Amino acid sequence: MRPSHLALAVLVAAVWGVNFTVIEVGLDHFPPLLFSALRFLVAALPAVFFVGRPKVAWKWIVAVGLALGVAKFGLVFVGMDAGMPAGLSSLVLQIQAVFTAVIAWAALGERPTGLRVTGMLIALAGIGVAAVDEGASGPLGAFALVVAAAACWGVSNVLTRKAAPPDALNFMVWVSTVPVLPLLGLSLLTEGPSRDLAALRALDWAGAGTVVFVAWVATVFGFGAWGWLLRRHPASTVAPFSLLVPVFGVSSAAVFLGESVSPLRWCAAALLVGGVALTSVPARRPGRGRADREAEGAAEGAAEGAGTAVPAVRPAPATTEEYVR
Repeated sequence: MRPSHLALAVLVAAVWGVNFTVIEVGLDHFPPLLFSALRFLVAALPAVFFVGRPKVAWKWIVAVGLALGVAKFGLVFVGMDAGMPAGLSSLVLQIQAVFTAVIAWAALGERPTGLRVTGMLIALAGIGVAAVDEGASGPLGAFALVVAAAACWGVSNVLTRKAAPPDALNFMVWVSTVPVLPLLGLSLLTEGPSRDLAALRALDWAGAGTVVFVAWVATVFGFGAWGWLLRRHPASTVAPFSLLVPVFGVSSAAVFLGESVSPLRWCAAALLVGGVALTSVPARRPGRGRADREAEGAAEGAAEGAGTAVPAVRPAPATTEEYVR
């Protein structure tokens, strides 16, 4: 990988990590579901007029939009609003790799290798340690919401795997059109029209800036750049950079929000990142040469990166559609 491509991969991971801190700031300006709806509205418009027509069937765009945009991000934003720290959220969401592997095994028959199973168990141990740490200092209900969000992310990864979009940016922009109305409806029902209107009337540059960052920088730029890298390098080369996301997430939350990082949280981080790293190790198929594996990796890479905030790690030796944060 060229130095410029290496720098771009690190930049995307940094953007996705810092994005959790920006979300925390944005939640001071908006109710969580309204904030999530605005994020997807701004991500979709005006980009939807420039990316061309959808390159996959609408059923996949709608399914991923509901699983990823409404369920996953709705739960993340509500969980963070309920007290889940930004840095810990960026870390706990990595358990999506385990959910993706389990769902892909059940739904697609993609049997994980022994090494990946070991990685999943280590990552689950990290979640347990993080839960103990959060139980001593914060609301476990909010923690559970973010874990549930990771499970929804796993569902969206498998759905994207089935969709196999040839253009990650095109897919992500069209997916972003789906959650807007459902999230707005849920916001009106649960957060109330008066609270939503009050937030919009009080909109200032700081609030608008958080929406622009999570929509254009983290979503449009982040996934556009990630897809660009995956089209030029094997997925096994690009995907490990996603492990830097919680590093930037935890560190930016500590620097800008003053979040403390306890020894237990460091232990949880080591277990989670290490476990996810093992889960992401590509399985080699017998009888395949290096050129074949790299060609397959490049094909997989074209499909990966379609998730949202942080790309999912491939749970099986077949293509795995990943995306967003």
